[in-house]
Amino acid sequence: MDGTGTERSDILILGGGLIGMTLALSLAEHGISCVLVEKNPADTMLESGFDGRTSAIISSSWNMLTTLGLKAELETQGCAIHGIEVREGKNRKSVDFTPEDGILGMVFENAALRKAVYAKIRAHPLVTLHMGADVTTREFAEHSAHVTLDDGVILSARLIVAADGRNSPTRTAAGINLAQWRYPHSAIVTAITHTVPHRHIAHESFFRAGPFALLPMNDGADGMHRSSVIWTMAESDADGMLKLSGRGFLAEMRKIMGNMLGDIQLAAPRQAYPLGLHHAADMTAHRLALVGDSAHGIHPIAGQGLNLGLRDAAALTEVLVTGARLGLDFGDTQLLNRYARWRSLDTLLVTAATDNLTRLFALPGNIPSSLRNLGLAALQNIPALKTFFIDEARGRSGELPKLLKGAQV
Repeated sequence: MDGTGTERSDILILGGGLIGMTLALSLAEHGISCVLVEKNPADTMLESGFDGRTSAIISSSWNMLTTLGLKAELETQGCAIHGIEVREGKNRKSVDFTPEDGILGMVFENAALRKAVYAKIRAHPLVTLHMGADVTTREFAEHSAHVTLDDGVILSARLIVAADGRNSPTRTAAGINLAQWRYPHSAIVTAITHTVPHRHIAHESFFRAGPFALLPMNDGADGMHRSSVIWTMAESDADGMLKLSGRGFLAEMRKIMGNMLGDIQLAAPRQAYPLGLHHAADMTAHRLALVGDSAHGIHPIAGQGLNLGLRDAAALTEVLVTGARLGLDFGDTQLLNRYARWRSLDTLLVTAATDNLTRLFALPGNIPSSLRNLGLAALQNIPALKTFFIDEARGRSGELPKLLKGAQV
């Protein structure tokens, strides 16, 4: 803090979700000081009750978390994904995406990820936390950026990073436009126990109303096999599903799953989330960079949302660390333009791909269904094409930041 009572740092991160916290850790591990502001108190953010929400951390993202020193805390809490079986509706034939080397990724309870990253940044000497604090004003000046918190604290940095979610007030304050629309769907998220082992295989079945996905989880403390459920359906149907008794809901799920995992029981509350797509017109502005949901939000059809945000964090870290070694200002236009070029195309392509996939599988009728089955059969029988999709699923394609390759910048 300087003589004016202003708290200064290299980077000011607004938003303490998984992407904001991971970015703070990543920058601090490379010698860059960060202040992180999160409107929720730490106790609220770190609530321990399992609510069924999980994330699939693909192999490149796991490389990043490992490089940042989180392997010991997280390795035993994640369930490896050895392969994915994809099918059209209730068709028994599936496309099997199983890499010849390694795994596709790991499934974690979101609460476990938050706790591990929070513990690291809380103990880091280059990270200062303001939890349970809200931003009242934002100013992007010529040589620095400033915010005032609701408790009167003034923060200043060379660069602000907006990690404050899809409704980002920081993005709005900077005047960055947003393309967005709502899908007529909701995703019901929960978890189940089952009598047949999942064998570390994820499943995704595509129906006209949306995909039904099962992600393998570690067995519970009682030894029961567990899987996470993400079930996309029409919004009106989701409301009805939430009102069903547990027995009624399981009966509807068995119509989808058959006897794939044996007898099933609910292992977490059911929650419904509206689905939409949004994409910021720009990922940067004067002394501002956007990461994660502040910049983009996609349909969960491919499970890439969190991983896309981690790619933002890895790329921004590399750009800023490289700039610091050259003696550049963290808010330098050259640096921000490099970050924007690096991330804009990737995020746009992933956003478009998930949107097109959602619309493709929503087409009604026998002819579209037959064409989809033909496409899946082609994937199964053309090794080079299948390898391409496996590499995409693991996050190995394109120009990868060093952290995603498992190396420091």
